[in-house]
Amino acid sequence: MLAYIARRLLLIVPTLLGIMLINFAIIQAAPGGPVEQLIAQITGSGVDVVATRISGQSVDISKGNEQQGEQSGAYRGRQGLPEEFVAEIERMYGFDKPAYVRFLDMVRNYAVFDFGDSFFRDQKVTDLVIQKMPVSISLGIWTTLLVYLISIPLGIAKAVRDGSRFDVWTSGVVIVGYAIPNFLFAILLVVLFAGGSYFEWFPLRGLVSDNWSDLSWPARIGDYFWHMSLPVLAMVIGGFAGLTMLTKNSFLDQIHQQYVVTARAKGLAERRVLYGHVFRNAMLIVIAGFPSAFIGILFTGALLIEVIFSLDGLGLLGFEAALNRDYPVMFGTLFFFSLLGLLMNLIGDLAYTIIDPRIDFESREV
Repeated sequence: MLAYIARRLLLIVPTLLGIMLINFAIIQAAPGGPVEQLIAQITGSGVDVVATRISGQSVDISKGNEQQGEQSGAYRGRQGLPEEFVAEIERMYGFDKPAYVRFLDMVRNYAVFDFGDSFFRDQKVTDLVIQKMPVSISLGIWTTLLVYLISIPLGIAKAVRDGSRFDVWTSGVVIVGYAIPNFLFAILLVVLFAGGSYFEWFPLRGLVSDNWSDLSWPARIGDYFWHMSLPVLAMVIGGFAGLTMLTKNSFLDQIHQQYVVTARAKGLAERRVLYGHVFRNAMLIVIAGFPSAFIGILFTGALLIEVIFSLDGLGLLGFEAALNRDYPVMFGTLFFFSLLGLLMNLIGDLAYTIIDPRIDFESREV
């Protein structure tokens, strides 16, 4: 097993390199980079003369210099800007170098976990990620935990009582969970319980209250869960339905296998048959989906929830970075989530061996 883990860890390096290379190439082809973003802000400011200081050099930007931006093939937003000023902006962002040089520089920096500085936030990318991480980690962990604690017992109960009245009415709940997107349910929760139109029982902003540091530790814990209640509930509603049906169908498939019939014929108790034989095999497919489910909840699933409940997490950070073409933040968060996803896949494989010791990854060729 140790040799398998070592091989998987070594494979993370070329996999990460491939992910970063593909996304870097796609981003380079996308229009409206950070240089154009800054130029658009300057030219759209409505100021006739703007004195801008970049790297200690003061450059006057006059709208009377339009002839310098009207050259063939020039970006229209550069009209009225001195060429040396545009060149200085490109140098500041590193766009005075060829694309392959910028990629190699990024790889060398990422190898020592140096993600650079944000173009527009005036902070290190590492500091931004650490600052936003508690929100996303909180949403991801509690949502995943509750989804699995609800879905697995419910799925097993539905499989055992397949076709019963319990199975029918719980299927109605599952269908509602499928049909309502989590962001719509989040809006409903805000309207009902967060001061929207009816009750104001829960807060609408932040992970904790402003006076959190002044509270006692029991009060701090209560305040934290008070703020997390509605966001986590909104995400659980959207996440439990699929896993419940996956668990039910997996158990139904195993219940009708020959080894279950044989175990029952030997006189084993139904509970022992279910949890001693069926559970181990049926849970493999559920375990397989855990890494992708956690990453999906942590990033894509939490994005709109973070916006609705004003939670400043990694999902919102990556989304705003994409809109602003903040490349260091974009690639830094991409690297973080890719690395986390690869590690979660490895953890998922290790969980296989815990659920079913008969699985031996050591004999597999990676």
